[in-house]
Amino acid sequence: MPTQPPVRIGARGSKLSLAQAGHMQRRIAAALGAPPEEADRVAPMVIITTTGDRVQDRRLLEIGGKGLFTKEIEEALLEGRIDCAIHSLKDMPAECPPGLTIAAIPEREDPRDAFLSLKADRLEDLAQGARLGTASLRRQAQSLHRRPDLDVQMLRGNVDTRLAKLEAGEADAILLALSGLKRLGLGHLPKSLIDPVEVPPAPGQGALAIETRVSDQDAPWLEAIRCRDTTLAVAAERGALSALEGSCKTAIGAHARLVGERLSLIVEALSPDGRHRFRRTGEVVLGAVAHDQARALGLDLGRQIQAEAGDLIALPD
Repeated sequence: MPTQPPVRIGARGSKLSLAQAGHMQRRIAAALGAPPEEADRVAPMVIITTTGDRVQDRRLLEIGGKGLFTKEIEEALLEGRIDCAIHSLKDMPAECPPGLTIAAIPEREDPRDAFLSLKADRLEDLAQGARLGTASLRRQAQSLHRRPDLDVQMLRGNVDTRLAKLEAGEADAILLALSGLKRLGLGHLPKSLIDPVEVPPAPGQGALAIETRVSDQDAPWLEAIRCRDTTLAVAAERGALSALEGSCKTAIGAHARLVGERLSLIVEALSPDGRHRFRRTGEVVLGAVAHDQARALGLDLGRQIQAEAGDLIALPD
């Protein structure tokens, strides 16, 4: 049995967050040497409601950006009320607050976007002027690039809420992360999946992040949870995010693939209306400083796009 104090896990209260935190709770318990039935004792969950959860009637960019899904949880970490936090990596800002770090990234789920509709099998099959529901600026811009006739409607809320709005006819189609649907046991719902090369997902999509205090990042239990391939892939994607000063005001997609030691990366950024799209691809053979090389690839491609695109990809203030 573990000899260290319990590892208190901070998580949001949504059904998806609880499913993700529950999965990692069992992994953490195993890493601590405890059986599954002891998970609540050795790795208790602490539910924290964030500003992003409370405010559901506006886009995140209107109320402060991605950090509103992490702010209260990170405050609890810094104050010592919890020992780690489980986040969807795509919801995390490009940089952690001082004193905190992403200490472990486990194996990634499928990173693709999923297309859900009661009226069409693919985005291309939607009727002229159809209503597409999304709160993501990236999904808005990428969809308008492919279908400029679409009427993109702001659609926030948890997965159940968005599915209910689709069922009620408030949108003709919606786009969701396939990873979240699969973690909720809803992987059968999409009508089709979006090609991640043609339409890259959000940097880090499909991956979970375990955030800790910097002083705790070398705790032995964390090593048992890390996935090298996922960590390297998302290092490249988030490097691009950092270079483009990624936030909810910038439509950025990135998709990295690791085959052997060869890491390839696609990065794109678009104007909010989808009219302008800037893409770069690159690859690197990883060596002794693989993580630094992966991040450098993302930074380089992101900076190239930034230099070409300038203000075209930023949402006006």
